[in-house]
Amino acid sequence: MRGSLTDPMAPDSNPLLGQVARLDTQSAIERLDQHDASAAARVLSALPPGRANSILSAMSEESRDRILEASPSGSWIDALRYPEGTVGRLLEEPPAVFRVGTSVATAIDVLRETIRQRMVVYLFVVDSLNRLIGVCAFRELLYADRSQTLDQVMLRTPFFLRPEMTLVQAMREVVTRHYPVYPVCEENGTLVGQVRGQTLFEQQAFEISAQAGAMVGVEREERLGTPLMRSFKFRHPWLQINLLTVFITAAVVGMFQGTIDKIVVLAMFLPVLGGQSGNLGCQSLAVVLRGMTLGELRGMSIVRLIGKEAMLGLMNGLVTGALAGVAMYIVAGRHPENGSPIYLAFITMVSMAGACVVAGVSGTAIPLVLRRFGADPATASSIFLTTITDVVSMGTFLALVTALIL
Repeated sequence: MRGSLTDPMAPDSNPLLGQVARLDTQSAIERLDQHDASAAARVLSALPPGRANSILSAMSEESRDRILEASPSGSWIDALRYPEGTVGRLLEEPPAVFRVGTSVATAIDVLRETIRQRMVVYLFVVDSLNRLIGVCAFRELLYADRSQTLDQVMLRTPFFLRPEMTLVQAMREVVTRHYPVYPVCEENGTLVGQVRGQTLFEQQAFEISAQAGAMVGVEREERLGTPLMRSFKFRHPWLQINLLTVFITAAVVGMFQGTIDKIVVLAMFLPVLGGQSGNLGCQSLAVVLRGMTLGELRGMSIVRLIGKEAMLGLMNGLVTGALAGVAMYIVAGRHPENGSPIYLAFITMVSMAGACVVAGVSGTAIPLVLRRFGADPATASSIFLTTITDVVSMGTFLALVTALIL
């Protein structure tokens, strides 16, 4: 088993494997290029299939062909036909595939050698066209009569995944089916490979862990072992985009510089409004992203969803706005030159409520719009959301003070 103490390809016993496992894709390719094709093939075969295929697909054609030729299995070649992020990229070659009509005795004899090299969980039974017609658990052979055929002990019309399924689609299908291995078939039932349940969950866990980083501009490829300059190249473009959005917020506040100069206490409450509305928007964003991942948006009215988040924003905004208004009344009351405390308190409450409504709507609508245009909802949602909530909360607050008091 991979990672065991007796495994020659375990990270502890193979330094190259340990290094590649910790590096981002491009750094891993550079490290593998320093070794011969056989060593690189052995390292890739010890990595999770999804990770190995990501590295192979990013290699130059010459390097990839060199490693594939040195590889003992051609399953990676088939897997590379499928897009990144699909079940097809996680394909493994099934260790036990038998034609219909094979006897239990024959299957046992064939598997005696196979189980010394690979773990066998299920036997896949196919017809003459390689279409999957049944699955038999390995343990069932222990109780079956040797004279029986696999047709008599197999489970017919088994569940299978399709190679073009995305990981999210696959996880929805298997969330109630906790099988150690899943057959993978084309739409017509042709068996193309298998994928381990552990591999699916590991890959999905990586996608979820990468989602949080994507929201703040950390590329999914970046890992702890990524070299300094490559990490800089990964992160810096997003910081430039964020800098631009911050300047937009600063420009809005700058439009009301005269108001802030006359009522200095306003500067104290600008971060309060921006932070509160931004946090509420992130709550809505998190719920929507989770719903997308779990498929909960199917059949749901988008208008009703946005309406619900807007109402939640209003309710939370009124409560927190009332508390912020009380704080404004107390602070402004100590400095009468700033204007009427009661007006400032009322404006604070109204601004907070309005900003929270916009935050709830934005946190819901932004990922839906990004998905509609084919973009990753987790990648840029946070930047857009922060800009909108800051501009609306601070702009509304300062505009109302200017109009009603000055």
